[in-house]
Amino acid sequence: MLSVDDKVWLIESLIEAGLNPIEGGAFVRPDRIPQMAESDQVAARLSKILAEKKISADVYYLVPNLKGFHRALASGVRSIALFSATSNTFNRNNIGMTIDESFAEMEKVVQAARKEGMKIRGYVSTVWGCPFEGRITPSQSLPVLERMLNLGVDQLSIGDTIGVASPVGVEAILKPLIAQYGEGSPKLAVHFHDTRGSALVNALRAYELGIRVFDSSAGGLGGCPFAPGAAGNLATEDLAYMFKEMGVLKGVDYTRLCEISIELFRRMKGRPFQSKALQAFVANREREKQTGIPVVWDRT
Repeated sequence: MLSVDDKVWLIESLIEAGLNPIEGGAFVRPDRIPQMAESDQVAARLSKILAEKKISADVYYLVPNLKGFHRALASGVRSIALFSATSNTFNRNNIGMTIDESFAEMEKVVQAARKEGMKIRGYVSTVWGCPFEGRITPSQSLPVLERMLNLGVDQLSIGDTIGVASPVGVEAILKPLIAQYGEGSPKLAVHFHDTRGSALVNALRAYELGIRVFDSSAGGLGGCPFAPGAAGNLATEDLAYMFKEMGVLKGVDYTRLCEISIELFRRMKGRPFQSKALQAFVANREREKQTGIPVVWDRT
């Protein structure tokens, strides 16, 4: 659980470090996901801060239905994210609806959001596997992904919710979509969880195939309360380090990014971060203090 102050500080800091867009919260039932209970306060305060500082950034908030949409709208939200899954069992556990029911609800939200001129992101979860139904095949996933794109979202985030994807599986899903929408298309994004330590290699394969939008989380935080055993998202520091060393990370202050995550986990009072790059950064900072010799790999 993070306070509203900590959430606002974190999002504002990440934006100032060069990351954009950011996911700011979720207008979901607070009794089921109490970590998101104060998203209205976060959205309202953050909108005011960004306006005062004249910072242009897209901060998305998850909305599961029209009720959530109207709460988001009342809080000044201008960018929303919708979500469904490839598995009916997961969808029922996650949002209390079947796939068909969720799309019927999302159609209403899209219509309302377009009238307000909002940006819309769409998530599809369990693309490679479901904690309840097991392995999900491309023949199951691809129709749901196309359905989300046809709904009219600006961008589709393709999610490995329980971290079971492999580079071969990533290719099987992404190749037909990239063939349709083109390499580097802003329509397509990937969202990997690092349950089995494969998130970074899956991200690299997605990059090689032509994906240019990647979801990640500070220090590797995350998971899903309705996916037993799922670990956090791919750590932002690990992803940023790889792209920095490949020479393709632009406009992101890597050193500042690591400093933000260190402060975040300090505020979380002892929770260990999962990022390997962040662990190395901390160790090298200590070595620098002792020797006075800077570690070049940890510089922006």
